[in-house]
Amino acid sequence: MGRPFRAPKLLAPVRTASPRPSWSLWGMGLLLGAYLIGLSLHGTGFSLLVDGWLGLAAQYAPAVVCWIVAVRTRFRRGTVVLAAVAVTSFALGNTYYVVASAAGATEVPFPSLADVGYLLFYPLMLVALAVLIRRRLRALTLPVLLDSAVGAMGASAVLAVLLSPVLESAVAGPLSLGTVVAIAFPLFDLLLVAAVVGIAATQVFQSGRRWILLTLGLLVLAASDVVYALRLSAGTYEVGTALDAGWAIGLALVAVWVDGAERSPAGAERSQAGAWTLVVPAAATAAGLTVLILSSQKQESVLAVALAALTLIFAAVRTQLAFRELMKMNDLRRQVFTDDLTGLPNRRALYADIPDRLTNAAGGRSALLLLDLDRFKEVNDSLGHDIGDRLLVQVGQRLSGHLGAGDLLARLGGDEFAILLDDAGSDRAVAVATTLHGLLAAPFTLAGIAVQTDVSIGIALYPDQGKDFRALLRRADMAMYKAKGARTGHHVFVSADDRHGDDRLRTLQELRTALSRDELVLHYQPKVDLDTGEVHGVEALVRWHHPVRGLLYPDAFLELVEEAGLMREMTNLVLRKALDQAAIWQVRETPLTVAVNLSASSLMDADLPERVASMVDERGLETSALALEITEDFLMADRGRGKAILTRLRDAGIQIAIDDFGTGYSSLAYLRDLPIDELKLDRSFVMPMAGDPRAAALVASTIHLAHSLGLRMVAEGVEDAATYDRLVGFGCDHAQGFHLSRPIPAADLERWLAGRAEAALAV
Repeated sequence: MGRPFRAPKLLAPVRTASPRPSWSLWGMGLLLGAYLIGLSLHGTGFSLLVDGWLGLAAQYAPAVVCWIVAVRTRFRRGTVVLAAVAVTSFALGNTYYVVASAAGATEVPFPSLADVGYLLFYPLMLVALAVLIRRRLRALTLPVLLDSAVGAMGASAVLAVLLSPVLESAVAGPLSLGTVVAIAFPLFDLLLVAAVVGIAATQVFQSGRRWILLTLGLLVLAASDVVYALRLSAGTYEVGTALDAGWAIGLALVAVWVDGAERSPAGAERSQAGAWTLVVPAAATAAGLTVLILSSQKQESVLAVALAALTLIFAAVRTQLAFRELMKMNDLRRQVFTDDLTGLPNRRALYADIPDRLTNAAGGRSALLLLDLDRFKEVNDSLGHDIGDRLLVQVGQRLSGHLGAGDLLARLGGDEFAILLDDAGSDRAVAVATTLHGLLAAPFTLAGIAVQTDVSIGIALYPDQGKDFRALLRRADMAMYKAKGARTGHHVFVSADDRHGDDRLRTLQELRTALSRDELVLHYQPKVDLDTGEVHGVEALVRWHHPVRGLLYPDAFLELVEEAGLMREMTNLVLRKALDQAAIWQVRETPLTVAVNLSASSLMDADLPERVASMVDERGLETSALALEITEDFLMADRGRGKAILTRLRDAGIQIAIDDFGTGYSSLAYLRDLPIDELKLDRSFVMPMAGDPRAAALVASTIHLAHSLGLRMVAEGVEDAATYDRLVGFGCDHAQGFHLSRPIPAADLERWLAGRAEAALAV
């Protein structure tokens, strides 16, 4: 057989007409039919016409078919050549037997040359079978090989029982060549049957009629041998009976198989895996057990008992492997539907289980709660993913301990959990959400560190807000983001959220596109030195040049950037743009220090100091060309972490400013402990001071505090000249605000600076 062609999986198999039988097959069939008719008509006893000429013709015809195929394939297929030699050998052996019988010999001597021809058939066909399957044996697994062993041993045990009289008769006499030959025939039959059944059990060849023809042909030959041996042993064998046709039929089936090996279209093999996989080993096991039971009631040959015992041993090992495979499959199924980290059901389990739960919900109602931990990324970035994983495990444990027996808790992935409350309306869902919110607000102790987190919970009700799980999950997701944006802890979905959710998803997709297409731009607001009136620094503020909605300010998209985990990418983009612009100004000999705002999540990045220093160095800038502005809220949340990051930045020469100073719940102690260069007083203090003496006094005292600590003071929100003049009088260092300039593109800023310089020269 040549290598089977495997059709591409995406192409449907092309139906082709079955090849018509060749003239050689027609001729073989006619000769075999004539032989069978002759046997049925002439009765017992040797007939030269029927048992001689027709019998030989019926056996040489398969040999001719095989050799024709061998020639057509140019002797390149080993199985075809071996089968041709085997069939020819059998026919030659039978020729000697017929000639000796026709010559008037009362009994053909045993052993004779006929036996040489007969015996050679078996090893040649066994080798042909070995060649046929050798390439595929490597792909067989241990269970399949055990199935093959069970099938082979079981079939051999049954055959050994049938051949027991023959074997006992053969070994009864003294050892001689005749004894060896007499034993060889049944043993070869055993091997042949074992090989055929063993291969059938492996499912190596499930090629329809072709493999069936070979199997039937070899089994018919073996069966004819067994019946012949039994009749000969009993003294009841007669020439010219239907038994003689068995060998001719077996050889003909082998020849048809050989012809099919060359004529069948490539890729004709088809799989018949399924229940058949168990048929052969199951039947063989039953046969082996039957032989052992019979041996307990009457004497059976040692060979038959040994083969039956081996059958059951192999079957026991195979059963044990099958049990292990079932356990592994069960474990694999459990793993497929279980979250590896928390041990809770995962998203796949949720999708598989919830539809049935919704259909069979008690009271016909349920509530889906979608939980998302707030600022979980900060925990991962600041304390490491190991601590983040421990936090998720403890969150899952806390949630599990406060749910009802009929409720379902699952981890969707990341820091998202889902809870399906059975028989729950809005009131119970809100009550559970409130309880869980308070439950997760308590600090978690992780590796000796007290970690506090918060959670946003979205609630969707079945069936009012979704008829299926996907719709319910979508609405719970919208409600969750509504709760996160409003910082309310939980939110029950309302129809108005649907529009908000669609807008949010669309904006998020557009934002991802904006980051990749460079739609984000920087505007710069100058910081004026109140002592000299000069501009030595600017604050870079990000804007989104939306292709449809126009120029968008940060409050339209920064919250979404944070929620979607895009802040690191945006921070890198803003830093690159700001430093590129600083490099341009340096080349033009108008150097300006550029201040960039950093979010709390960006400052959780342990690699930030090195990355920023590298970006500055790549552009040939002094580190003083960059200032980073942070909010005091971050310092209050994690002062130890903040101090370590800021110290590394300050050691690299990067200036640090506290933005929106005075708006947080701050302790002034951090001004002493942290490496800070500048305070930026929030506009909420600066804007009312022109008409509010208390506000003015607060500003003046804050400026004095900054100077006493060696820090610069920048006043934000300077909207008019009166405020500007008051700040000058208080000794404030710098000011920025709309009175001086709005945030503007770099080109406009350069024109503004040029105009300011010209005005100063005119004065």
